[in-house]
Amino acid sequence: MNHEVRITLRLPSDIHARLTAQARAARRSLNSEILHRIEVGLAAAVIDAESPGGDSATPAPLRGKPDSPPQAGGAPTPA
Repeated sequence: MNHEVRITLRLPSDIHARLTAQARAARRSLNSEILHRIEVGLAAAVIDAESPGGDSATPAPLRGKPDSPPQAGGAPTPA
């Protein structure tokens, strides 16, 4: 990594608690745990994209505010 970029990341408190616990269990800092998970996820995405048939994995739904309106081009909301 030649260049580092600092960002501010807002996380739901339950995800923060889970990441913190998993970082502690792996004897990593929270920052290192987040980087590790991003790197693993990106590597898996490359493998999925290269597999026959392309990427057949269904991504997990994005977490947002429960009262957020659907994004343009998103899946229709059930009636």
